[in-house]
Amino acid sequence: MKTAFELVAEVRDDKQGKGASRRLRHAGRVPAIMYGGKAQASTLSFDHQKLQVALQNERFFSTLLNIKMGNQNQVAILKDIQRHPAKPQVLHIDLQRVFDDAPIHMTIPLHFKNAAIAPGVKTQGGIVSHLANEVDIMCLPKDLPEYLEVDMAAMVMNETKRLSDIPLPTGVELVALKHGHNDAVVSIHHPRAEEAEAAPAAAAATEAAPAAAAPAAGAKAAAPAAAPAKKEGGKK
Repeated sequence: MKTAFELVAEVRDDKQGKGASRRLRHAGRVPAIMYGGKAQASTLSFDHQKLQVALQNERFFSTLLNIKMGNQNQVAILKDIQRHPAKPQVLHIDLQRVFDDAPIHMTIPLHFKNAAIAPGVKTQGGIVSHLANEVDIMCLPKDLPEYLEVDMAAMVMNETKRLSDIPLPTGVELVALKHGHNDAVVSIHHPRAEEAEAAPAAAAATEAAPAAAAPAAGAKAAAPAAAPAKKEGGKK
């Protein structure tokens, strides 16, 4: 199987206790678990900095990974990642072993192209709404695509593309379609009425503001003139 990334892992001792993961993180390591197949789950750790670099690449999430453990190599896919809620830190990752003859379930990104030249946008003034950015697929490892492409070149106003409109490589199935869900992924539509009316309303409010301010300013100017009259009355 062709892999796109290689990660060097250290095998962990399962009997290190609950504080082991905390100690690993302090040492710049990321705890991990790899499962799947007939073998027992393996507890691993990875260099945090190298893992962070790999995670910057979109392909890392949707391609096969070669996990190097000493003299052994195991092909796997990333199944889950836990990040710190406030820090740029990876807390834990889950990996699933991959085998040639076993279908895999993956989430891969959608790439939209030619939106700018779609008639619904270029000549009809429509707005593009992306209703999905990724999809779940099933396939053998050899058929795994890095992404699926949605061509919007011919889309017109009020047109919607659904899962069934996405061209699929040989051997690839969409999980949602298998379960009878033909969800929308992208559409071109008119700007919402409130968006169209927002600009004139804002302009009218701006023009009305000086007119409303003028009487208020006159009232403020008259107030000091009235004050001396009261003062004179007090002297009498």
